[in-house]
Amino acid sequence: MKKILIINGPNLNLLGNREKTYYGDTTLEKIKTICEEHSKKNQLECFFYQSNHEGEIIEKIQLVDKDFDGIIINPAAYTHTSIAILDALRATSKPKIEVHISNIYAREDYRRKSITSEAVNGVICGFGENGYILAIDAINNLIYNDA
Repeated sequence: MKKILIINGPNLNLLGNREKTYYGDTTLEKIKTICEEHSKKNQLECFFYQSNHEGEIIEKIQLVDKDFDGIIINPAAYTHTSIAILDALRATSKPKIEVHISNIYAREDYRRKSITSEAVNGVICGFGENGYILAIDAINNLIYNDA
């Protein structure tokens, strides 16, 4: 079975409580359950991770080539600021999908630029928790079509 890593960045551990206008009521734990169930249907083993620390996210990304077949990442606020995460994503040859719960292009000006998207195969945003399902479908397609 192919393995994927789903990384969630800073403050996503607060989902369900923060800025419900943008992020809704869904918790990160519920998203994790949805991802694990949908991954199984696609013959993927899902490893779910969240960190508020840039260095820890980078260290997880650096494991992808060795331990995983693809990565889905919601860099959260680091989307707009982290050249270090961009560089880590560029360093892996595995398929990569960036996902965002809100539509970053309909938000504040400073959120409309994704630095990290320069290193991924595609970006899915604005579909709430369903964006993760779309990302799993996309990564599944990339993994099995490249195999």
